Amino acid sequence: MYHLALKMLFGDRAKYAMLLGGLTFSALLMTQQFGVFQGLLSWTTSNLRNMRASIWVVERTVEQVNETKALRDTDVNRVRSVSGVDYAVPLFQSVLKARTISGADKPILLVGLHAATLKGRPPEMIEGDLEQLRLPNRVVIDQLATQRLSAGLGRPLGVGDTIEINDREARVVGICRTERQFFGYPYVFTSYDQALQYAPRQRKMLSIILAEPKPGLTPEEVARAIERETGLRAYTVPEFNDATLDFIWKNTGIPASFMTTIILGFIVGIAVAGQTFYSFVLENLRNLGALKAMGAGTGLLARMLLLQAFTVGLLGYGIGIGLTAAFGWAATRSGGAFPFIFLPSAMLLTGSAVIVICLFSALLGIRRVARLEAAIVFRG
Repeated sequence: MYHLALKMLFGDRAKYAMLLGGLTFSALLMTQQFGVFQGLLSWTTSNLRNMRASIWVVERTVEQVNETKALRDTDVNRVRSVSGVDYAVPLFQSVLKARTISGADKPILLVGLHAATLKGRPPEMIEGDLEQLRLPNRVVIDQLATQRLSAGLGRPLGVGDTIEINDREARVVGICRTERQFFGYPYVFTSYDQALQYAPRQRKMLSIILAEPKPGLTPEEVARAIERETGLRAYTVPEFNDATLDFIWKNTGIPASFMTTIILGFIVGIAVAGQTFYSFVLENLRNLGALKAMGAGTGLLARMLLLQAFTVGLLGYGIGIGLTAAFGWAATRSGGAFPFIFLPSAMLLTGSAVIVICLFSALLGIRRVARLEAAIVFRG
């Protein structure tokens, strides 16, 4: 009987194609949008991975990692004096303009590292020597900067080339790999003292203090000690990550936009699959009535409809996930220019949604079959 149910499903090619197409589109839309959303959220916290430290000390009112408010230079020594702090170093971070060979001004995220320790250094060097940042007028750029700042060269910017930052020469001594920043600015790393020379002068220039706990102490314990003794805000990496994501959820329309699209994908799946499957059941009422007349109970017919619904649902889900994976592969080939992260949780949530769609579609048919009279097969 179950074999017969599958023959009925595959035999009606038009309805089968509509069911498969609707569920595939629904699974693709939900999974792809969830992946783009996760990728975009990862961009909002990329600074934590591109400038690594256990504890980030910032001005008291800073709520997320992309926000900086200037600190006093003396705050570094105040943090260093806190019991449990192994060491603390200053970090400069600001959006400035870099002038290319052609004279075009491009925005960059300038990061000034403590010259002695280079704490906050990029995660991976592709070319060049990071140690040369200790020399005057030296910078390390990321892969995005090699493209954005190459106007007029006729080739990507490389080691040995020069640009201008605030009318001062900056010679490239290295190229690093970083994760894309939320606002799309390329990273340019230099020493802290050199960054102060590039940036317009202000009364307070310090952006962030990076600190590490002493051996045997956790970052959480030392962060709380810093807050108690200095009055500044101290985040561990998980805390700063969560605070940034919480800020995005509460203060931007990004989550609402993506959630709306994901919900629409679910509604489309419900509408298309439910209506198409119900139409499929109506067209096969005579066949189902004949089976009922031959002794098939409502329970058996219901299981047959569930098999049909979940068979096409599984196929549609698999094709949708496959297309999403292909999209993710194409996104990674773009060099990180497109935000996309394919998490197992996305597959699980989409699979759960497809199950609900299939159950809803099958229940519509089961409800109709439950009222079906076997005598329908004898009617003209």
